[in-house]
Amino acid sequence: MDLKDKTMLVIGGAGFIGSHLVDQLLDEGVREVRVYDNLTRGSEENLASALKDPRVNIYDLGGELLHRDILDAAMKDVDGVFHLAALWLLHCYDFPRSAFEVNIGGTFNVLEAMLNNGVKKLVYSSSASVYGDAVSEPMKEDHPYNNTNFYGATKIAGEHMCRSLHHRYKDTDQAFDYNGLRYMNVYGPRQDYQGTYIAVIMKILDRLDQGLPPVVYGDGSQSYDFVYVGDCARANICAMKSDATDSFYNVGTGIKTSIKQLAELLLELTGSDLEIEYKPGGLTFVKNRVGCPEKAEQEIDFKAEKQLREGLSELIEWRKNHIEEVDRRRRKAR
Repeated sequence: MDLKDKTMLVIGGAGFIGSHLVDQLLDEGVREVRVYDNLTRGSEENLASALKDPRVNIYDLGGELLHRDILDAAMKDVDGVFHLAALWLLHCYDFPRSAFEVNIGGTFNVLEAMLNNGVKKLVYSSSASVYGDAVSEPMKEDHPYNNTNFYGATKIAGEHMCRSLHHRYKDTDQAFDYNGLRYMNVYGPRQDYQGTYIAVIMKILDRLDQGLPPVVYGDGSQSYDFVYVGDCARANICAMKSDATDSFYNVGTGIKTSIKQLAELLLELTGSDLEIEYKPGGLTFVKNRVGCPEKAEQEIDFKAEKQLREGLSELIEWRKNHIEEVDRRRRKAR
C-alpha cells in the first residue's frame, strides 16, 4: 500500500511502539493519523511532538477495544489499521480473564470493525512470546509454539484469528490483507517499567542514578534479542507498505545479548565503576530467545538498523531529559 494521502488508524498509538509509529507515519505523506488509545499504558506525553501536526488526532469518542460501537465508528474512512493495543505480559499473568477479553476479544472486535468498514490492510502486533524458550536458534518463523504463559497464548489466538478471517473473506468484497509482527525485546526512549524483560534496563539505570550497583538475578546468562523501538515502528510501516500478506515476521536484530552483557554495557555507557551484584531468584518466563531476521528482510524489506550501544545511549539521554516523566512511569508501575 502506498501510504501517501491515506488515513491510518493506530490502535494503541499513544503507547511505546505506537507513538514512535505515529511519528514515522508523518514522514510518509499520510492524510491523517487517527490514534485510538484508552491511555492506560500509553500517554499523551508520548505524542507531544506528533500532536503539533494537524494530521494527528487522538480519537475523541474513546479508545477502548471492548467498546465495539465506538471502535466501529473510529474505523470510518480508514485505509489501514495498525493494532498494537494489548494487556502486557505480567498483567495477563495476574488477570487472565481481562487478558482474554482485551487481547483476544478486543482483537476480534478490531477484525470485525475492519470487515464492517471495508478496511483493506491490517498490521497486527504479535510477540516473540509465541515461541517461548528457543528449541532451535536463531528462531525462524516456523519455530514451534513453545509458549507457556497466558500473554503468549493471547497472541497466538490473535494470529490465528487474523489468518482464519483473512481466508474466510478473501474471495468476497470484504477481503483484507494482513501481516503480523513478532517483536523481540523492544527498548528505547519512552520505555516504561512494565515490559517484563526490558524493565531490567530501567531498573539498572535507576540504581546507577542512586549510586547503587546493578542487580542481576541468577548468573546473568539469560539471553535475548534486543531491538530498538524506532526499528519496530519502521517494521510496521514496511509491513503496511508491502504486498506481502497472510504471514508473520520476526522483528529483531538476530543478535543474542545476555543480561550480564547488557548490565556491563550500561555500566560502561554511564561511566560507572560499580560491579554487578548477583542475586538468586527473579521471575523469568523465558531464558533464551533470539529471532532470525531473514524472512522480514526478504519479504517486507525490513532490517533492524540501530546497534544496541547506540540505542541504549539514546535511552539514557532521553531519561536525562525527561526526569519527571520517568518518575511518573516508575510510580505507575509500583
